Amino acid sequence: MALRDVLSEPGEPMKHIYFPQSGYVSMIAPLQGGKVEVGMVGSEGMVGLAVVLGAASCPLQLVVQLQGQALRIAADDMTRLLAEDPSLHRPLLRYSQTIAMQSAMTAFVNAEHTIEMRLARWLLMCNDRARADEFPITHEMLSHMLGVRRAGVTTAIHILEGHRAIRARRGLIAVLDRPFLIDMTDGAYGIPEAEYQRLLPSHAH
Repeated sequence: MALRDVLSEPGEPMKHIYFPQSGYVSMIAPLQGGKVEVGMVGSEGMVGLAVVLGAASCPLQLVVQLQGQALRIAADDMTRLLAEDPSLHRPLLRYSQTIAMQSAMTAFVNAEHTIEMRLARWLLMCNDRARADEFPITHEMLSHMLGVRRAGVTTAIHILEGHRAIRARRGLIAVLDRPFLIDMTDGAYGIPEAEYQRLLPSHAH
């Protein structure tokens, strides 16, 4: 999966299901005049859940935000396998609960939290999936993912840098103080992660 690869466009039939092994994919809702990220999928999940739920397409754009590798299966083959072995539905439906919780929490955070608190949560989620303390990200990308103006992202980054929680340089952000970032989210980070641990403990990492 290369950076900026579009795995699926809104409303178009999904041709493949992806199981990321590294990197992560953003679930982006197109809005009038812009777009905003509503979910993130790394090696803990799958891209193309709509097919499992019986839909041929999804109203979201699915874009690679950190390059990596994935296992891929044709959507038609996945549908056939699910029909042949209904037990395959169980972990996938459980995963659907965790991604729904993540999206619900993202909506709440976007409505109620400051930009720096939202940024702290987003960086923690990237940190989890990148499996590294430094990962590529630009101010422009952050403004799209958080649905805010670039100037607001720059200010939020400066605030977190002032607390020595992160270090930002051209195209890269490093997480320096993860506990501080978790405190900064005021409880907004951790609920979907705990739900994943509860429902899919054998798959958690």
